[in-house]
Amino acid sequence: MDDLEVRDGFVFVKGVPDRSVGFGALASTAESKKGGPGPVIGEGRAAVEENAPGFVVHLAKVEIDTDTGHVEVVDYVAIQDVGFALNPTMVEGQIHGGVAQGIGWGLHEAMLYDDNGQLLTGTFMDYDLPKIEQVPNMEVILIENPSPLGPFGARGIGEPPIVPGAAAIGNAIRDAIGARLCELPMRPEAVWRALQSIER
Repeated sequence: MDDLEVRDGFVFVKGVPDRSVGFGALASTAESKKGGPGPVIGEGRAAVEENAPGFVVHLAKVEIDTDTGHVEVVDYVAIQDVGFALNPTMVEGQIHGGVAQGIGWGLHEAMLYDDNGQLLTGTFMDYDLPKIEQVPNMEVILIENPSPLGPFGARGIGEPPIVPGAAAIGNAIRDAIGARLCELPMRPEAVWRALQSIER
C-alpha cells in the first residue's frame, strides 16, 4: 500500500506516473477474481439508533373569497433547522417540495369513497393535487445547528416540511375569518360554511 498513490479517481504506482488503474476497473477486477472477493469479516452495525430531531416553523398568508370560500395561499415562509446543509440548493428544493405537499394536505388532497366503498379519487384525473400556480413563491430560511446524531451534523430535511403546512394554512384561515377548521382538506365549501356560521 505504501507504494500506491490515489488521486483523480485513479490508483498510481508511486514514482511511475504512467502506471495507473481507474477505480471502476480496479473494483471490477476485484469482483472477477476466481472464487469472488472472499468473505467479509468484521463487526459493525447499520441500524440508526437515534435520529437527529428536526425543528420547523411555517407561516402562511392566505386570501379568501368570502362568496365562495376559495382559499389562495399568497405568501409562505418556511424556516427549518437542517443541522448542516451539505448542499443548500438541494435542501431548499426538498423544503419547497415539502411545502407543496403540505398545501396539498391542507387544501386539496382527499381519498373520497361512494356509498358502496368504491374509491372515487383513484387517478390523477380525480385526485386533487396542488398545481404549480397554487404553490406560492416562498422564502426558505435555513438554520444550521449541527446535530451529533446526523452525518456531518445534518438533520432530516425531506419529511419535516410536509407536516406544518396544513396547520400554517389553517391558522391563516382562522386569522382571516375568525373560525377554526379542524378537518382536512379545508375545502372551499367548509370555509364557506364557517363564514356563514359566523355571520349568523
